[in-house]
Amino acid sequence: MKGNMNTGFEITEDTPISVLTVGQQKELFRGWFQEFLANPLPKAQSTETKKKRYVYGIAGISSLFQVSYVTACKLKEGVLKPAIMQQGRKIICDADLAIELFRENSGK
Repeated sequence: MKGNMNTGFEITEDTPISVLTVGQQKELFRGWFQEFLANPLPKAQSTETKKKRYVYGIAGISSLFQVSYVTACKLKEGVLKPAIMQQGRKIICDADLAIELFRENSGK
C-alpha cells in the first residue's frame, strides 16, 4: 500500500502504526474491512458435524426425560423408537433425536 502523497514514504509491513497519520490508518482499516467482507471467516461448526450425544439403557432414557423406569420403557417402545438402537440387551438412544421426537409428539 502506498503512503499519502504528502508524507513521501511507502507503507510496508514493517511501518509502525504510530508513524501513520489518521488518514493513512483509515485507509488501511478500510482496505482490511473490504477484504474481510469479500472473504468472510468460515462458520464455526455446522449441525452435520456436531458430535452426537447418546444415552445408554432404560436408565439413560429415564434420566434424560426425568421419568420413571416404567415410563421410559413405554417411551422406548413408542415415541422414541426411531432414536433407539438395540442389540440384545444393549440399548443406545440418540439423545438429540429422542428429544426432537418427544417434542413433535408431546402435543398429540
